[in-house]
Amino acid sequence: MTNAYLADAPLGAFRTLSALVLASNSPRRLDLLGSLGLALEVCPSNAPEPPPLPGEEPEAYAGRMARLKTLDVAVLYPDCAVLGADTIVVLPADGAAPARILGKPADEDEALRMLTLLSGRAHQVITGCCLALPGQQETPLCFAEVTEVLMRESSREELLAYIATGEPADKAGAYAIQGLGAFLVTRICGSYTNVVGLPVAQCARHLLDRGLIAAR
Repeated sequence: MTNAYLADAPLGAFRTLSALVLASNSPRRLDLLGSLGLALEVCPSNAPEPPPLPGEEPEAYAGRMARLKTLDVAVLYPDCAVLGADTIVVLPADGAAPARILGKPADEDEALRMLTLLSGRAHQVITGCCLALPGQQETPLCFAEVTEVLMRESSREELLAYIATGEPADKAGAYAIQGLGAFLVTRICGSYTNVVGLPVAQCARHLLDRGLIAAR
């Protein structure tokens, strides 16, 4: 259920001062926090992921999902700080069409539909984060990061070839900027690590401000 982590991690700029738990099974988030040099444990959340509420804005939805995941794990670790996150891809409203939230594709056909929608267009990647502190689990700190991403116009054959690699299967929006899907992205405006799955700079700032980590 939990895994000790970073016993043999490369040296980072920070060290942990308080027990820290990551409420996610995402290897990308684990690697990003590991790049800071933090020692932590992993306990994936089993909280359900309901759809957005009527009229709920994408950023609010990502924040609500992050809070659900964090508090689901925080009850198991009352003496630890718990960090959870939820990343979504949002295709902006276009004319009469409302904004669309793209999660993880259910199959290859849905992956193709998502990537076709994103091809040649700009979209947002939003990561909602939630940090629950010991003794303050009822009032966790929630924050979000928004990054604008512009995709190149890709052919159907290119998209099918990418889908065949298997990489899109567990990625919001059906692509990984840090992986084989890098060729899809023309440019970004904002945090790169946010597109990968966690806004590292903002997370580090909040962990520092609350005395959970310190520079080595």
